[in-house]
Amino acid sequence: MNLLPLPAFTDNYIWMLHDGHQAIVVDPGDCAPVLQALKRLGVQLQAILVTHHHADHVGGVDALREATGAVVYGPARERIPEPLVRLAQGDTVDALGLHFAVIDVPGHTAGHIAYYCAAFDGAPLLFCGDTLFSGGCGRLFEGTPAQMLGSLDQLAALPGDTRVCCAHEYTLSNLKFARAVEPGNAALLHYTTQCEALRAGHQPTLPSNMALERDINPFLRTRQPGVAHAAQAFDAQVHQDDAVAVLAALRQWKNEFR
Repeated sequence: MNLLPLPAFTDNYIWMLHDGHQAIVVDPGDCAPVLQALKRLGVQLQAILVTHHHADHVGGVDALREATGAVVYGPARERIPEPLVRLAQGDTVDALGLHFAVIDVPGHTAGHIAYYCAAFDGAPLLFCGDTLFSGGCGRLFEGTPAQMLGSLDQLAALPGDTRVCCAHEYTLSNLKFARAVEPGNAALLHYTTQCEALRAGHQPTLPSNMALERDINPFLRTRQPGVAHAAQAFDAQVHQDDAVAVLAALRQWKNEFR
């Protein structure tokens, strides 16, 4: 089984899984990179997994469905092009011989979902859309800080070797912010060096893994004293023992960060 990030737009990844015969894609905002990959690899698209309704994640769904007959799966409570199989926490998807559990992860959007496969080529696999990024998290366009904290807590509880397939190449900018929050985090500094080398070679920084994200991602570290202290330094109203307030302050700080 092969896992490929297909670049789209300026910084999106459309994730593809294929076994040499059939394929799954996740969040195809543009049909062209997918159709090109299907032709190049000589594989048939079996399923399309959608995490949320934003155009850069669903823009290619209709054309791909029409061209390939693939079954579309997506969140139960968001406006996604029909027809599709609507999913929420506790539902499952079986495609390409893989079993995906659906996780509700509201915050970036109100009905955002993620797909978790406990066994893929020796380790778990997570398609998290725009909820979790390497070193960061999505903006709160529709959800609340409390919802995002709950969503990130769910994802952070997954096994450490879970491969984290985020939908954007935001890693270097996220790590710049993370270093402002935790300038003394040795794991973060080491990871930054690795990612800078990958990007210099025009390689993706993704997938990440959950153990690493727990060590370097400030949005998964809201209960760490150093992170909470930094959030309070940004917003004096923050109580350091209030993880929701810490996350809200971090997200606002990141929104303003340059």
